[in-house]
Amino acid sequence: MLHHVSVGVRDVARAAKFYDPVLKALGYGRVMDYSPHAIAYGESKDRPEFWIGVPHDKRLPSGGNGTHVAFAANGKAAVNKFHAAALAGGGSNNGEPGPRPDYGPGYYGAFVYDLDGNKIEAVFIAIAKPAPRKKTSARKTPAKKAKKKAKRR
Repeated sequence: MLHHVSVGVRDVARAAKFYDPVLKALGYGRVMDYSPHAIAYGESKDRPEFWIGVPHDKRLPSGGNGTHVAFAANGKAAVNKFHAAALAGGGSNNGEPGPRPDYGPGYYGAFVYDLDGNKIEAVFIAIAKPAPRKKTSARKTPAKKAKKKAKRR
């Protein structure tokens, strides 16, 4: 549904020093760089999904009230690394890493504010694996037995 998301920052170079290690913790990196105006992050150059940039109107950016961007993590350890990197880079805590049962079973996330007040999250959702099905032996009907016997002749 979404092609990309952008958040406004005051200084792209300053914001990149924050986002480079934070997104690296989740396996994402810089995929486009239009410094000093904008930088894109993603999994590959053909998928610039998250952008940081100076607002087009050149005014100071502001974090949207109630707005946040959630990044997919490949495990709880990645969520923890994301949170630690964000705090080490000057971000502020808005929710320690941990389970969020109110958000659904298996939901594990962490919330922070970046240097410009944008609320970001890393989330991992553990999906319960269904119990393995018991193998049933294929029963041979009398008709199948007769057919097999006929082939042998």
